[in-house]
Amino acid sequence: MFIIIHSLVSSVCTALRLQNRTRRVTEFVLLGSPGQRETQNFLFTLILVFYLLTLLSNGAIICAVKWDRQLHTPMYILLENFAFLEIWYVSSTVPNMLVNILFETKTISFSGCFLQFYFFFSLGTTECFFLSVMAYDRYLAICHPLHYPSIMTRKFCVILVCVCWMSGFLCYPVPIVLISQLPFCGPSIIDHIVCDPGPSFALACVPAPFTELICYTFNSVFIFGPFVSILGSYTLVLRVVLRVPSGAGRTKAFSACGSHLMVVPLFYGILMVMYVSPASGNTAGMQKIITLVYSAVTPLLNPLIYSLQNKDMKDTLKKVLGLRISQN
Repeated sequence: MFIIIHSLVSSVCTALRLQNRTRRVTEFVLLGSPGQRETQNFLFTLILVFYLLTLLSNGAIICAVKWDRQLHTPMYILLENFAFLEIWYVSSTVPNMLVNILFETKTISFSGCFLQFYFFFSLGTTECFFLSVMAYDRYLAICHPLHYPSIMTRKFCVILVCVCWMSGFLCYPVPIVLISQLPFCGPSIIDHIVCDPGPSFALACVPAPFTELICYTFNSVFIFGPFVSILGSYTLVLRVVLRVPSGAGRTKAFSACGSHLMVVPLFYGILMVMYVSPASGNTAGMQKIITLVYSAVTPLLNPLIYSLQNKDMKDTLKKVLGLRISQN
């Protein structure tokens, strides 16, 4: 009996100590990238330049599509929304990243951390859906050119856009709620540059295999699902293009989807290395580098690829910039 009572008392005391420890975790510390002050200043300047260029380049694409009525087609409506998405995607993490580099205090509140987690992953998932829809649009344009105007109407395009936005933001509340309910113990230090599920699990007082499995399953489904759809669309496109007898026709068909084919491997390659491969295979330093690339660098490369590979977009941007210069 004494042993049983002693065990119960010990269990209660342990639970109370655990509860007291978890109550104190009201904020997290993002370690960011270590280094001397000079290195930190260089990194701050580099990320800031990337961020400003990302805002300007994606904003230019949005203005170009709004300005030129010839670009009011499903393909460019999707590209306009994609550029708008990239602005919010990069803004969900980079401003906080810059603040953490600039100041010694690198804290983020508990709710702020999970809000960043939610918006970053929701916007990333929305990007996956948009890439899938853009591939479907190119499939219809190349494989069914005669039926394309009747299928991809403006109304249908708007519906697809709304589905992408709504689906992206409805996917991740469940994993985020599950992670936020875990008991976190101090010290609440996240060895990362953003709030990420992997380092967050390491701070939990107890193992959470079920929650980790749910997060891994969600990541796999929302990454591989759209990716399989993109592969299917471009497999059919490739079959049709290879049957075109003239070389000029094949070149024209490939140019219609060339920019998209460059963006998809860039985005998905980094995403799969980070979230589909086992987390233990990536060191903390490698995770920071990969996260920095797809959160700050990729959103800048995407508009450059689309604008440089697309003749209509280049011509419109020249007109818009020429108009701005002449007005000034």
